[in-house]
Amino acid sequence: MWQQDNSIFEGLFVLEMANNHWGDLGRGKEIVDQFAELVRFHGVKAAMKLQFRDVARFIHKSFRGNEEIRYIKKTEATRMSKEEFSELVEHIRSSGCLPMATPFDEASVDLCQEFEFPIIKVASSDHNDWPLLEKIATTRKPVIVSSGGANQKGLDDVVAFFDNRQIPLAINHCVSLYPSEDTDLELSQISYLKDRYPNHVIGYSSHEQYDWSASMLLSYGLGARTWERHVDIQRDGVPVSAYCTLPEQAHEWFSAYNKSLEMFGNSQSQRRVVTKPETEYLDALVRGVYAARDLPAGYKFTKDSFLEDVYLAVPLQKGQLSTREILNGVSVVGPIAQDAAVSVNDIDEKFFRSPSLKKMIEERGVDRAGVPRAKNETTKKDSVSP
Repeated sequence: MWQQDNSIFEGLFVLEMANNHWGDLGRGKEIVDQFAELVRFHGVKAAMKLQFRDVARFIHKSFRGNEEIRYIKKTEATRMSKEEFSELVEHIRSSGCLPMATPFDEASVDLCQEFEFPIIKVASSDHNDWPLLEKIATTRKPVIVSSGGANQKGLDDVVAFFDNRQIPLAINHCVSLYPSEDTDLELSQISYLKDRYPNHVIGYSSHEQYDWSASMLLSYGLGARTWERHVDIQRDGVPVSAYCTLPEQAHEWFSAYNKSLEMFGNSQSQRRVVTKPETEYLDALVRGVYAARDLPAGYKFTKDSFLEDVYLAVPLQKGQLSTREILNGVSVVGPIAQDAAVSVNDIDEKFFRSPSLKKMIEERGVDRAGVPRAKNETTKKDSVSP
């Protein structure tokens, strides 16, 4: 059975240059420079995303030049030549970011292929544009699709479409409101998408206008592993849309991501490795075994009389047995004084054959200075003749 490779999507930030960077090559390069610097500083993986449209055929000839339909007006106003796009793509590559695009028509898919983009993005509006999806599938490139506005059947269909062609697919939770209020975000959909499409990376495409931290922490905790936002810069007095992210806000966003990694850890598939500082802290809280009376040599611990002959108290001393050890049937090799710590050295060696276990017990807990000693213990001073 085919298993898709999700590595290209994991931890990927897709930075879409808002409003086609107003069709200004210089502005596009400056957006790349400012955000690439942040990408390097925070050590994240990022793609700078363009929008491709074959404008001459994308807009019907009878609507060209229409000033009343905002989408048409903006598409024509931000048009760039292939040569300008080529220069911008090379600038993205030289910045250390991945170049990618959302193609809105079949000719634009060919341009993505010509520029050798590693990933193609499908906009929410095109998740059921089957001629476009068929064309994208011919490239065999990994695809990210946004789910804004899609019903359940629409999502199932697009996932099945790419799965059947064995093309890696990531699915972004997305609410297509520009900008989005906090109450619009529906972040619980990330969990829903993870449960429904367990073999796919689930991401979060955001159009928020207020928050760059809390939603990152929440989305990461819910399982999102790729993110997308529109990005822009303050330049030439051009107004920045409310749903766009400025460099200082991206700094907060990337910082929240790295905080998520720090807090979440990397042991989701197995039990985490407990650190030495944590172990030492907890060892200080564990009760040790102390003799409740003088115990003779050969005394054997049994569960029936255990709490009559010993008691449990803190601190746990180095080498002392604790509540973690099972002592039923264990014998002592020599006498132990009342209130003395019961040590691993007091136990018949046949019960502690593992050198590593014995060493661990000898090294945990607090130093034994200033506490009652067993009758069979001597110090260097005791062993020296007067």
